[in-house]
Amino acid sequence: MDDRIIKTEYSEVMQKSYIDYAMSVIIARALPDVRDGLKPVQRRTLYDMHELGIRYDRPYRKSARIVGDTMGKYHPHGDSSIYDALVVMTQDFKKGLPLIDGHGNFGNIEGDGAAAMRYTEARLQKITQEAFLADLDKDVVDFLPNFDETEKEPSVLPVKIPNLLINGSEGIAVGMATNIPPHNLVEVINATKAYMLDEKITTKELMRYVKGPDFPTGGIVINKDELLDIYETGVGKVKIRGKVEVEKAKGGKVNLVITEIPYTMIGANIGKFLLDVASLAETKKTQDIVDITNQSSKEGIRIVIELRKDADVENFKNLLYKKTRLEDTFGVNMLAIADGRPETMGLKEIIKANVDFQYEVATRKYKNLLEKELERKEIQEGLIKACNVIDLIIEILRGSKDRNMAKACLVEGKVEGIKFKSKESKIMAAQLMFSEKQANAILEMRLYKLIGLEIEALINDHEETMANIYRYEDILARRDSMAQVIINELDEIKEAYGRKRRTEITNAEEAVFVEKKIEEMDIIFLMDRFGYAKTIDLQTYERNKENVLVENKFVFQCKNTGKVCLFTNMGQLHTIKVTDIPFGKFRDKGIPVDNISNYDSAKESIIYVSSQTDLNLYRVIFATKSAMLKVVDGGEFDVAKRTVAATKLQDGDEVISVVTLKEQHHIILQSKEGYFLRFTVAEIPEKKKGAIGVRGMKLGANDQLEAVYYTRGTDDKTIEYKEKMIELNKLKLGSRDSKGVKVRV
Repeated sequence: MDDRIIKTEYSEVMQKSYIDYAMSVIIARALPDVRDGLKPVQRRTLYDMHELGIRYDRPYRKSARIVGDTMGKYHPHGDSSIYDALVVMTQDFKKGLPLIDGHGNFGNIEGDGAAAMRYTEARLQKITQEAFLADLDKDVVDFLPNFDETEKEPSVLPVKIPNLLINGSEGIAVGMATNIPPHNLVEVINATKAYMLDEKITTKELMRYVKGPDFPTGGIVINKDELLDIYETGVGKVKIRGKVEVEKAKGGKVNLVITEIPYTMIGANIGKFLLDVASLAETKKTQDIVDITNQSSKEGIRIVIELRKDADVENFKNLLYKKTRLEDTFGVNMLAIADGRPETMGLKEIIKANVDFQYEVATRKYKNLLEKELERKEIQEGLIKACNVIDLIIEILRGSKDRNMAKACLVEGKVEGIKFKSKESKIMAAQLMFSEKQANAILEMRLYKLIGLEIEALINDHEETMANIYRYEDILARRDSMAQVIINELDEIKEAYGRKRRTEITNAEEAVFVEKKIEEMDIIFLMDRFGYAKTIDLQTYERNKENVLVENKFVFQCKNTGKVCLFTNMGQLHTIKVTDIPFGKFRDKGIPVDNISNYDSAKESIIYVSSQTDLNLYRVIFATKSAMLKVVDGGEFDVAKRTVAATKLQDGDEVISVVTLKEQHHIILQSKEGYFLRFTVAEIPEKKKGAIGVRGMKLGANDQLEAVYYTRGTDDKTIEYKEKMIELNKLKLGSRDSKGVKVRV
């Protein structure tokens, strides 16, 4: 047993195992092959459909059958990955050239998923049959054993076009990812032909043909000048915008209609775009929006934004480009498997790899065809020769005892044992010398082949065979001839399946949104005990002042251009722009402050709310549960960040009181055990917001600060404590950091 135990360093085993796993994911799962532009799961699915005979001119078959057969024979990685790949290859909004013809619900551009595989059906597209799978029977690619060595599968499909560019690809491997945009079939084929005619052509010259990405969703690429560098290196960022049209509506209003979207917006991002546009109106980023509707259908995208009469349309367009995904970035990383390893390739490198592959496939194809024609020529020549001496052949057949004797005579001239009518026949028979294949063809020849017309047809076939042999030998001997054959096939595909470019390529200036200046005015901020906030004008406040004060926890005047500051028990300061708070009627519900700030009502509670203007004019007093006190200059809270630490807290401590220091003279601290301590506010030192503060009251072992009160000079202030009324100014005046007096109840 000991001799079978291998002792090794654990880290080495982990390193080797991880490298093996990473290479498996890179090569066998996530990245496409530069030659056919397909990932293994896509290649295996298409090949399985080809083997099952699910051609473009035959009935659809259940997707579940295709998925199950592919998983059982070629791709043992789970049915979901196979079905997902099949679905994507049917979607014309994801692929510039769909490879599978789907029947049923295969999802839509708005992100709705495909129906389960048991409901949908599929078959190959015509171009897939003609340009991806056509020559598999001609030994043009290597076949490898499948995972259990019970079947053979192609290592690559003999694709006749640069599919990696035409359909693009995306995938995440281990430590690397690929993201290749789709391109126009006509442009890519033209560039391929240009490269074949001049292999020294530069990327810049190739871009006379390939203008840039051609996304199925259309849109506008706006950084044309940066595309050359992207296609040189294979890496970069393509900036794309949706296409927007302006339509006049009733009542002098204007409709902004989005007819094409960026490729990156397909799926759930369309819904997010609609929410983002609605959010622009809710947060007062713009007041130009009247309504937004999604009128998209099978015919195409149509998102209508209704604007006010006096709206600045160009400025609003720029707002959409800046604040939503109507302008987005497609990160290009043209990574593919080349010669068995991942490689980032530019436009020319991808075309070169594909052309080299086309020459390799064509060489193997025409070698195979030449061999078959040479074999046919041999047989045809034997049959023609046999027809010229048909009487002798019949005499040999009639005089032979069995097939082997007749064959030996035809091939080797052995005449022993064969009965001939004359010595001349015997001498002639000994001189026949047919080849093995010719002899078999003669022995299997039917009598009707001796009819004159059949003999003439045989001679015509032989002439055609000789012409084919000459053509194939010329193709194999001269690279120019082979190039012309490949170019002719490319032209046929371009003629049959080419379409106009969908995506516009241009240079556009960066979108600049000029935010309209808000006319500054005083308004009233209201927040109820449930955390719903809103603002109202001063006149509304004066008319409803009594109800406002009863129904709301925080009420104060502020500027509509300013900020509101929320102080929480966890020592955090959350700021909100007043423009983000809904302005309206007194009875409007308002908006939860959780929705417009970083405040989380599940983890913290609001202690105090103030306007930024007030804080800048005054100082702020903090008191915590452990009786730590400090005064902070309110200007320290005039910050750009949405959330900062308003004070430093010890472990387990929390803020129980925050107050703007205006005319307060005395502070009264009340502990949980019933101790009250009154002293002057002047005894509290001023600290920075990052400081803990000083102790305001000596607390017992299990005691803590429960409440904080303030009085102004000699004013009378009474509180109720455990059903007993206490006049705060009559409490004994003490000093900070003393125990205070206990109130007997």
